[in-house]
Amino acid sequence: MQINQNHEKILLIYEKTINAIDAGVHVIDQEGRTIIYNQKMMEIEGMEVDDVLDKNLLEVFQFEKDEESTLLKVLTTGESRLNVKQTYFNINGHEITTINDTFPIIIENNIVGAMEIARDVTKLEKLIRENRFKKEDTLYTFDNIIGNDPVFQEAIETSKRATRTTSSVLIIGETGTGKELFAQSIHNDSPRSSKPFVSQNCAALPDTLIEGILFGTKKGAFTGSIERPGLFEQAEGGTLLLDEINSLDPSLQAKLLRVIQEKKVRRIGDTIDRPIDVRIIATINEDPIDAISENRLRKDLYYRLSVVSIFIPPLKARQDDIQELTAFFIEKYNSLFGMNIKTLDSQVKKLFLEYDWPGNVRELEHVIEGAFNLMEYEEVIEYNHLPIQFRQKSHPEIDANVEDLLYQTEKEIKPLDEFMYEAETYYIQKALIHHHFNITKTAKSLGMSRQNLQYRIRKYGIEKPD
Repeated sequence: MQINQNHEKILLIYEKTINAIDAGVHVIDQEGRTIIYNQKMMEIEGMEVDDVLDKNLLEVFQFEKDEESTLLKVLTTGESRLNVKQTYFNINGHEITTINDTFPIIIENNIVGAMEIARDVTKLEKLIRENRFKKEDTLYTFDNIIGNDPVFQEAIETSKRATRTTSSVLIIGETGTGKELFAQSIHNDSPRSSKPFVSQNCAALPDTLIEGILFGTKKGAFTGSIERPGLFEQAEGGTLLLDEINSLDPSLQAKLLRVIQEKKVRRIGDTIDRPIDVRIIATINEDPIDAISENRLRKDLYYRLSVVSIFIPPLKARQDDIQELTAFFIEKYNSLFGMNIKTLDSQVKKLFLEYDWPGNVRELEHVIEGAFNLMEYEEVIEYNHLPIQFRQKSHPEIDANVEDLLYQTEKEIKPLDEFMYEAETYYIQKALIHHHFNITKTAKSLGMSRQNLQYRIRKYGIEKPD
C-alpha cells in the first residue's frame, strides 16, 4: 500500500514538473506513440492531451513531402539533432513551426523512444512570410495630432524641432497616448521621409526571437536558419521605431546599445560587421527613472536614446482636449460607417470629463466606435449606447439608494438573496426611468431581451410612476 502511495506521489511530482517547463516536451516510445506531452506543447500545437497521448505521431501530425518528423528521425537513427527548425501541421490543418532539440532514449543499448524539447517560432515565420518587416506605411503627420493642452503642444514643438537632426529620440507616455503617431510624424517631416520607416513592438515577441529580428541571422546559425537581414538593415537610410524598449532583456539592451554606438550590426552566427545608417526612435510606457531603478532599462542605453526626450501627457491631464478629440472620432466613424451622429448627450459629456481614461486616446476612440455599433438612427450618443465594459468601469456616480443598500450591512447583515433582490429591483427601476419606460431601449442598455426585462418587471412588481 505504501509503495503504491509513493508511486502515485512520484507521478504527481513528475506531472507538475513537466507542465511547469516553459518549453514544449514531447516523448514517443519505440512504436512512435506519444507517451509524454506537456502543457506547453499543447499550447504550441493547439492540441489537447487526449488528442495526442497514446496515438501514433503520424496519425495526429502531417509533414510536407520534403519534411520529416525530427522525433521519428532520431528514433530511427539514434542520433541527437540540435537546433533543427521544423514546419508541420496539426490534425486541424494549422501550421506550426518549432526549433527542436531531439534526443534518443537508450536503455541497455536499445533505442526505446525519443524525446523532443521544442521552442515555438510559428509567429515569427508567419511574419517573415507576410513581409511585415519591410517598410511600413507611415500614415501620420503632425497635421493628424489633435490637442491644445500646453504640455501636449510642447511635445509637438519638441518633435518638430527633432525633425531637423538625426539624433535618437525617446518618446515617453502611457499606453494609448499616441507615441507611434509622434514617431511617424517625426519621420515624415524629416529628410529621411523617402526612406523606410520600420516599427517593432519589443514586448510582442520573446527575446529569443527579437534578437534575430533586430540583428538578422546568417545561414547555418542554427539548423534551418536562412540568410536574413534584421530590422536595422531593413531600415537603412530611414527610421527604426523600437516600441516599449523597457520590455527588452538587459543583455539585449547591451547589444542594442553597441549597435547604436558603433553604427554597425552583426547578424547572429556571422563574423562580419555591416555598417548602418538608421535613426532610432524608442518609446517607453513608464517613467524612465523608475524603469532604470527597477532594472528594466539600462542607464547607459537611456542616455544614448534620450538625446531628444518627448513626454506625452495622459488624456486625464488634457481635459480640454477631450471635446475636440470626441468630435474628431465622431466625424471619422460617421464617414466610415455612413452614419450621421452629431454629438454626446450631457450625461455622457460629464462622464467623459470625470473618467480617468487609463487607456488614453486609444480608449476614447474605442468607446466612440463601440457606441456607433450600438446605434441605429439616433443622432446623439447617450449613456446606454456606450459599450457595457466601459459603463462597468467608469462608475459615473454612486447613487444614494445603492449606498444605502451597501452600508446597511454595517447595521445588519441581510441574506444575500434579499440584498440581490433589492439591488436588482432598484437598478432596473433606474434604467426604466432613464429611458422613460421604453422597454426596448431599457432592455438593450441592460444587455437583456425584452422578454427577460418584462419578466423581471412583473416579478418585482415595478410600476411606472404617475
